[in-house]
Amino acid sequence: MFNAILVTQNEQTIQSKLTQINEVRLPDGDVELDILASSVNYKDALAITRGVPVIRSFPMIPGIDLAGRVTRSDSDKFRTGDLVLLNGFGLGEQHWGGLAEKASVNSDWLIHLPQGFTPVEAMAIGTAGYTAMLSIIALEQHGIQCADGDILVTGASGGVGSFAIRLLSKLGYRVVAATGRLSEAEYLKKLGAAEVMDRNELSSPGKPLQKERWAGVIDCVGSHTLVNACAMTQYGGAVTACGLAQGMEFPATVAPFILRGISLYGIDSVMKPLSVRKQAWQRLSELLSSQDMVGIYQTISLEQVIACAQDLLEGKVRGRVVVDMSAS
Repeated sequence: MFNAILVTQNEQTIQSKLTQINEVRLPDGDVELDILASSVNYKDALAITRGVPVIRSFPMIPGIDLAGRVTRSDSDKFRTGDLVLLNGFGLGEQHWGGLAEKASVNSDWLIHLPQGFTPVEAMAIGTAGYTAMLSIIALEQHGIQCADGDILVTGASGGVGSFAIRLLSKLGYRVVAATGRLSEAEYLKKLGAAEVMDRNELSSPGKPLQKERWAGVIDCVGSHTLVNACAMTQYGGAVTACGLAQGMEFPATVAPFILRGISLYGIDSVMKPLSVRKQAWQRLSELLSSQDMVGIYQTISLEQVIACAQDLLEGKVRGRVVVDMSAS
């Protein structure tokens, strides 16, 4: 038996609870592991509180991230005792996820834990830091350099935003952080933001073209915020879209793309091939030390996950939340 957060559906009613599950119920997979740490992401919070559209089948153990130790392997890529991590690939959506003490998964989804990271540190980074790194790689491949101008990060006090600011600042970029919680300005500046702006400057409908303010954007919000970010991007600049906290709609015109030649890159963290994942995690291991993560994350137990999910959706959580399976 092992402990897990289990989400069930009964006549359209969603129920999430901490329960014990028999190991024989684990889904098919060629690698089994003891989960040492997981995390609570925005998508996990939606799954726990609302179920759909995140969860594709019930019952489901949510959790799109996990780090653990292999206990059984039928794959020649992993051996018993190996430390591994997993982000995405339908974990917590179509396949039982990381908010549990055990998992059975496909070895093609796993990578070895990068050297220098503990399981808790890897989950402090998790999908959020990994997504931030994918966004930065997209800006770099576009050719944006530090001397080209500011980089805007929206949803700055969230997990992706926090790591984007830290990583960009370590790479030498000047970062403008947009947040709805100006009380977090000191936190954002400690991460490396040179300037903090109120998200209200971006969150309402604006003109198709506005004053050019930044060379690149990492947007975690979507909707009007993304539209305005594009309208203020410099000629030839680039915008990455990786979140939808404000909404999925994109009520824009083609003006910034045609008249200023900007590019919009969609950042998918779920189905990226292993080669890209390994590149991103290698960069993360080179750029981030344990000290860089201080203040970005908090640690909770599995028992605290359901309450945390509601707080996260209500905007009460700063940075990242790590679930330490050894905590009680």
